[in-house]
Amino acid sequence: MNPDLEKLIRLQRAESELKRIESELTEIPLRRAELDASLARERQRLDQAREAQSGSQKARRQYESDLQALEAKRSKYKTQLMDVKTNKEYTAMLHEIEGVEREIRSLEDQILAEMERAESLAADAKTEELAFKQAEQRHAGEARALESGAASLSEAVGRHAAARDAIAATVPAEALELFRRVATRRGTAVAGARDGTCLLCHVKLRLQMYVDLKRNDEILQCPSCNRILFYEPLEPVATPGP
Repeated sequence: MNPDLEKLIRLQRAESELKRIESELTEIPLRRAELDASLARERQRLDQAREAQSGSQKARRQYESDLQALEAKRSKYKTQLMDVKTNKEYTAMLHEIEGVEREIRSLEDQILAEMERAESLAADAKTEELAFKQAEQRHAGEARALESGAASLSEAVGRHAAARDAIAATVPAEALELFRRVATRRGTAVAGARDGTCLLCHVKLRLQMYVDLKRNDEILQCPSCNRILFYEPLEPVATPGP
């Protein structure tokens, strides 16, 4: 194989591996944001459960306050009932008392329903509290793993960048300039070819060019995407023994 072509292939592999690691590193903040968003959703569920429980308690206190006011009103009417002078006034006062007692019964029913609802809401809040604690523990563990992963990836980026630069230093200036020019335009500067086709842009190569390319003894570029090409035969498939 042409020694410069071999160096370019090695450089591309080092560059591709470096980009892969850098891509993983850039995903860390996104994954951390997703992790934080997941915990925030769990927190919201807990807050909603607590708000529902608090709302039920507030409603029950209001009903009990209204009930006390109605009971005081009924007591007042019953006291006034003793002072009425005529049957008409007596009947009207009884009617008022009956109306208040209907309201009292309605409020008592509402208080009972709210008490039953409060039990269910308290259970829901307890369930959400447990779920949130578990989510917090998962979040802490996964956040630590992300931080550790980010540190490892950062170290790997430095290591692979140094390896890439070391390979680049061995490439002749003209070949290196070609590599960088194509990489700037295409992202990947070197592509394999097989079965008469560029493996990246999938354009069919001219027969004579492919014949020349299979020798891997010169630097040739794809006529379509301009990437530096090299012949990449299929890996032999191992056949099982008898």
